[in-house]
Amino acid sequence: MRLIWIGKTKNEQMRALVDEYLGRLAHFVRCEVTELREGGGTDGRACLEDEGKRITEALRSSSVTVLLDEQGEQWSSHELAAEIGRWQMLAAKEVAFVVGGHFGLMPELKNRAGVLRWSLSRLTLTHEMARVVLVEQLYRAYTIMRGLPYQK
Repeated sequence: MRLIWIGKTKNEQMRALVDEYLGRLAHFVRCEVTELREGGGTDGRACLEDEGKRITEALRSSSVTVLLDEQGEQWSSHELAAEIGRWQMLAAKEVAFVVGGHFGLMPELKNRAGVLRWSLSRLTLTHEMARVVLVEQLYRAYTIMRGLPYQK
């Protein structure tokens, strides 16, 4: 499993939570975090293109790619667990979850063939908060799959 996001998690408490859940997640799956440099400048389109290029370069062609997108499909924790189980049954070598930068994700990236779009919530979350929710939900999904008590 690979988590790709733009920028570093600067807030110390958020970073500690991400690290906590990554540590827990490591009991179930190998998980790699790829932090990409933020696009420069204030021009949204140029920033999107710059970050989109870096994301595209970081993605492996064989990966199942899941973009965190406010307009994506919303999954419950149990639905996420079912998706992960399905990817495992299909012997996916890698699942990459992508969190974009301040301006979001390039439309070209969203429209790539085979890319899944997942919305964590209808609420607007900071990028740092989205990272925490992402890793916590991945951990929760694995506990659901294993029948462990955490998910209750």
